[in-house]
Amino acid sequence: MAIAVTKLKAGEVVALPTETVYGLAANALDEAAVAKVFEVKGRPTTDPLIVHIGRNEQIHDVCDLSPELDEVVQKLISEFWPGPLTLVLPKKSIIPDLVTSGQPTVAVRLSEHPVMRAICCEMNTPIAAPSANRFGCISPTSATAVEKELGGRIGLILDGGACNAGIESTIIRVEVGEKRPEFHLLRSGPIVKEELQKIGKVIRPKKVRNAEEAPGQLESHYAPETPMYVFEKPEDFVPDPELSYGLLSYRGSEKEGYINLHDWDEVEELSPGKGKLPEAAVRLFYALRQLDESGVDVIIAEPVAEAGMGVAINDRLRRASAKTRKQ
Repeated sequence: MAIAVTKLKAGEVVALPTETVYGLAANALDEAAVAKVFEVKGRPTTDPLIVHIGRNEQIHDVCDLSPELDEVVQKLISEFWPGPLTLVLPKKSIIPDLVTSGQPTVAVRLSEHPVMRAICCEMNTPIAAPSANRFGCISPTSATAVEKELGGRIGLILDGGACNAGIESTIIRVEVGEKRPEFHLLRSGPIVKEELQKIGKVIRPKKVRNAEEAPGQLESHYAPETPMYVFEKPEDFVPDPELSYGLLSYRGSEKEGYINLHDWDEVEELSPGKGKLPEAAVRLFYALRQLDESGVDVIIAEPVAEAGMGVAINDRLRRASAKTRKQ
C-alpha cells in the first residue's frame, strides 16, 4: 500500500481493489495522471470516470452542494456508504474536466474495501478509478484478471483478494425533487431500486440522456472476445453444427430450459443449484472470462429474473453481447 501511494503521488497509475471490481487508479486532481488512465485502458475521453474518496466529509471537497441537496446526500451516504453506490452531483472546479468528460457533474463514491479506503485517506486527495481492464472488455474481479488485461502496461497491481460484490456500483443522479428526493438510476448495480426507494423516488430513464452523463453507459461494454448472445427464450437458439458453444447458465437447472437444449462444450454456472442473485453477481465476470478463455466459438447466456440484483446482471449481459449483435 505504501508503494501504491508513492506511485500515485508521483503521477503514476496503479490497479487497486474495491468491493465491486478492480480499479485503475490515478490522482484525480492530476490531469496528466488521469490522461494516463485513458491511454492505458484505450478509453475514449467522452466516458467519464468515478472519483473515490476515503471519508464521508470529503464529498464537500469535490462536490458543490446546496444545503437542500446536501441534506439528501447525507441521508444517502448515512445509509449506503461505504459501499457500492455512486452519486452523480454538481462538481467543484477542483475536479479537472477530463475526469468528468466536460460535464458539470462528478460521479463520486466511498468504497467499502479497506485497501481502497486506506489509500484514499493516505493520499488525502480524490482518486479517479475506472475498472482496470481494456476499454469495453470484461471487468476484472481479481488481481489475476487485471494482470491478463493490463499486464506490462502498469507498474503495480495491488492484490486485495477477490471482489465480494462482483459487478460495478449502482449510479444515481441525485436531485432534491419537489415532494421527495429524486434518484435517476443511471446504472443498475448492487444497491437495488427497492433499497433506494426508502429514501426517495427512483426514476429509471428509458435511456440515459447521453453517454457522457455517467460511466459505463455505452451500449457495448463488458464484452468478451468470443461472440456472445443472450436469448430471452431457449427456443430462439438455433445452433450451427460447425461451431462449438459455451453456456453461461444461471443455476444449471433444467427449469430454465437451456441446460438440456444442446450438448454444450463448456458450461459455467453463476449460482449452481441455488439461484441466488447476489452469488450470481459475484461470479458473473469470472464465469464470463472462463468461457471466453475456454476456446469455444460462441457463448450463449441465460438471462436471470429481472428483479433486484437481476436487473444489474441482465444489464451487463446485454451490454456484453451488444458488439456481437451489431456484427
